[in-house]
Amino acid sequence: MQDLHNKIDLEFDQQHVWHPYTSTLNPLPCYPVESAQGVYLKLEDGRELIDGMSSWWSTIHGYNHPALNEAATKQLEKMSHVMFGGITHQPAVELCRKLVDMTPEPLQHVFLADSGSVAVEVSLKMALQYWHARGERKPKFLTVKHGYHGDTFAAMSVTDPENSMHSLYKGFLPEHIFAQSPECGFYNEWQEEDIEDFKDKLAEHQSEVAAVIIEPIVQGAGGMRIYHPTFLKRVRELCDEYGILLIADEIATGFGRTGKLFACEHAGVSPDIMCVGKALTGGYMTLSATLTTKHVADTVCGGEAGCFMHGPTFMGNPLACAVANASLTVLQQGDWQQQVSNIEAQLAETLPEIGKLEKVKDVRWLGAIGVVELFEPVNMAEIQKAFVDSGVWIRPFGTLVYIMPPFIIKPQELSKLTSAILRTLQ
Repeated sequence: MQDLHNKIDLEFDQQHVWHPYTSTLNPLPCYPVESAQGVYLKLEDGRELIDGMSSWWSTIHGYNHPALNEAATKQLEKMSHVMFGGITHQPAVELCRKLVDMTPEPLQHVFLADSGSVAVEVSLKMALQYWHARGERKPKFLTVKHGYHGDTFAAMSVTDPENSMHSLYKGFLPEHIFAQSPECGFYNEWQEEDIEDFKDKLAEHQSEVAAVIIEPIVQGAGGMRIYHPTFLKRVRELCDEYGILLIADEIATGFGRTGKLFACEHAGVSPDIMCVGKALTGGYMTLSATLTTKHVADTVCGGEAGCFMHGPTFMGNPLACAVANASLTVLQQGDWQQQVSNIEAQLAETLPEIGKLEKVKDVRWLGAIGVVELFEPVNMAEIQKAFVDSGVWIRPFGTLVYIMPPFIIKPQELSKLTSAILRTLQ
C-alpha cells in the first residue's frame, strides 16, 4: 500500500506541482521525504540522505531540534498569528532585541518581513524613501555583477541582469548600475585595482545612486564566489566618501555561515541597512528582517509620508518569531564557531583533491561553504540521482556543485558528502 501511495503522490506531483526553477513540459524527478532528523533526510522508501544543503542554507542546527520544537509547540498553545499593526507581542519584541544586540552597533531599528526577497525589497524601499525625505531624487542602485538578491521584482533588478536566472526580464525591470565583481579571492593577496571599476561607477553616478547593495564576502546563487574582505572595506569607504547608503544582504551569509556571525565582520565594516533571513528560524519557517540605523529610520519617517510605507500581512508572525528566538539562543549558547571552523578545515583538506579532476575549473571554501566549479553545466537529473544513490542530498545548479551543511554535521558525515562529489564527478 505504501508503494502505491508513493506512486500516486509522485504522479500527481509531476502533473500538478510546480517546483522551483523547473519545467512543466519536462519535470525533473522529485524524491519524497518522509521525515528529517539531525543532518538526515529520510525518504519514503527508507533510504537516508545526509543533507549537504541545509535546505537552501537555513537549517544550521539540523532537523527536528528539541529546543526549536518546544518553542513552536509552546507558542502554538498561545497564538499562531496576530496582525502586527497596532499590536505587539513578546516573541517579536524579544527577537528584535536579540537582533539589535547581535548585529553591529549602529543598527538599531528592526523591520520584520516574510522572506529574504521581501527583506531586500524593504531595504531598497527604505533607501528610496530616505532620499525622498531629504528632498533628493535618487532612483538608482549600484551593485556588482554575479550578485543574487532574490526573486521578486525589485530584488531581481539588482541581481546580475546578464549572467543570472533573471536575464529574460531585462527591459521590464528597472535598470540599475553594475560594476565589475571582485576578482581577488578571499585567500589571495589584495590587488587595489580590483575596486577601480566600482570606484569609477560610483563617482560617475553618485548623484542618482540611492544605495549600494552587496552580498558581503560571499556571492551566493549568482555564482558562489568568495571575494577578498578588502573589497568590502573599500566599498564602505567609498559609500562614506560620497554619502551613499550601504545595504548588506546577509541573508545567505548571516548567523555564522562564513565563520563570523555576520560576513561583514571579515572586513570590519557595518552597513547602513542589513537584510537577514534563511537561518533566522533555523530553517523551520519563513521569516526575515531588515535592520537599519536610527539616522536612516528617523529620516525616512521625517519625510512626507510620515512613516515607512510597507506592511506585510504576516509581519512579526508570533510562531515564526518564537522559533527564531529559540534558534538564536541555540546559536548564542552553542559551539557554532568551533563547528564551522572544523567544517572549514575539513573542506580545505578534501576539496583540493576534487580540484585535480579535469572537468573541475576551481574549488573554494569559507566557513561552512564548499564550492566545486565545473567547466560545463551538470545534467541535473543524472547527477541528482547519482548523489541520492550515494546517500547524500546535494543540489547543484549550472556549473556549480556546492555544499552548505548544517553546523552540527560530524566529520564522517561531511566526508561522505565530499567523497560523493569526488566519486560522482569521476
